[in-house]
Amino acid sequence: MAKYQLSYFNIKGIAEPIRMLFAVAGVEYEDIRIQPEQWPSEKASGKYPFGSMPILVYGDIKIAQSFAITRYLANEFGLNGKTNLEKANVDMIADALKDIGEKIGKLFQEQDETKKAEKLAEIKRTDVPTYFGALEGILKDNKGGDGYFVGDDLTWADLLFFSQSEYYPMMLNEDVLISYPKMKALRDRINEHPRIKEWLEKRPKTEY
Repeated sequence: MAKYQLSYFNIKGIAEPIRMLFAVAGVEYEDIRIQPEQWPSEKASGKYPFGSMPILVYGDIKIAQSFAITRYLANEFGLNGKTNLEKANVDMIADALKDIGEKIGKLFQEQDETKKAEKLAEIKRTDVPTYFGALEGILKDNKGGDGYFVGDDLTWADLLFFSQSEYYPMMLNEDVLISYPKMKALRDRINEHPRIKEWLEKRPKTEY
C-alpha cells in the first residue's frame, strides 16, 4: 500500500501545517527532510515540478506548492470544512494568513537593520491591526470565538494560524496575540489538542 511522502527542509516553515494535518488525522507518512547541501542535486533531479519544496508524493500522485498540498490533504482528512461555504471561509482565512505571513517574512530579507526596524514598526502599526483585527472579528462571529475559525470543528486554517503563531514572538519581537484574546485562546486550545501536543513533543527540534 502506498504511503504518503512529504519532502521539505529540516525546518518547520511552510511545511509545518502539513505535518500537523497528518498528526491530527493520525495518518502515517514519511517525513523527508532535505539538508541544505543536498538541495542543489535534489533540485536538479527533476523531482520537483517548480524547483521548490514542499512536495507530496503518494503512489503515482505528485503535488507541489504548500497550499495545494494542504488543501488536498485537508479534503482527504475531513479538515477543510463541511460545506462549500465553510470551505470558502477556510480558504479566505488561510489566504489572509498567507498575506500577513509573507509581509512579515519579507522583514528577514532586509539586510539594513535601520530599514528593517522601520518596516517592522510599519507592519505592527498597519498590517497587524488590519489582518489580526479582521481575523479576531471572524473568530468572534463564530460562536463567540470559543471554538474555531469556521464551523464546529478544527480545520487546516486553524492549523495554519497555529503554525504561524509560533513565529510571531520572534519575528515581531513580541507576542502580538496578547492584544487579540480570542486568537490567543485559540492558539492555546490547539496547543492542548492531544495529537498536536504529541507532535510538538516528538518533532525534530529546529530553530525555524
